[in-house]
Amino acid sequence: MSEKDRLRTYRGKRNFHTTDEPSGDHASARDDEEPVFVVQIHDASTMHFDFRLEVDGVLKSWSIPKGPSTDPHDKRLALPTEDHPLDYRDFEGVIPEDEYGGGTVIVWDQGTYRPASHDKRDRPVPFDEALENGHATFDLHGEKLRGRYALNRFKGREDKPTWLLVREGSGGSGGTPDPRRARSARSGRTLRQVAEEADGGDEA
Repeated sequence: MSEKDRLRTYRGKRNFHTTDEPSGDHASARDDEEPVFVVQIHDASTMHFDFRLEVDGVLKSWSIPKGPSTDPHDKRLALPTEDHPLDYRDFEGVIPEDEYGGGTVIVWDQGTYRPASHDKRDRPVPFDEALENGHATFDLHGEKLRGRYALNRFKGREDKPTWLLVREGSGGSGGTPDPRRARSARSGRTLRQVAEEADGGDEA
């Protein structure tokens, strides 16, 4: 499937005349680098984290209500959402209320990742194939998240599967920070500061 087809759902939900979200028209694949990941905090109708991994020229995306955790004992619900363009990894701002996903977005973490899935004979499995099979492991090299994580599909309708995001091996016990106090890995701003700046107000 072409990148244009993979982004059809994403583009169909948005009016790019009113939202500053990237359309993906000028995105390009990055064949010579490790794939990227980003975790964005999204204060929409419900507060949640968006976890995105670069796969085949787009950002495969999951909504994680409680956010990714550094504690291996935590199992975080991860709900698949539409593929996003690669340049969405840089997006920070306020989506208008009357737009899909209206609310404030900051980049909580960013970095690269390395696929780490293997079959029963310990042979590497292509990452897209691992996702298709419902179990993908990967090493995150972010500013806040580091180490091995896994996405595991475990139930749900075929068109709406449910996943869990878990930290594998040893990890910290800090869990996930309060999203309203968390600061952007790109700008150092909080959700409140981004929203106030968009309204023309002073930084808190």
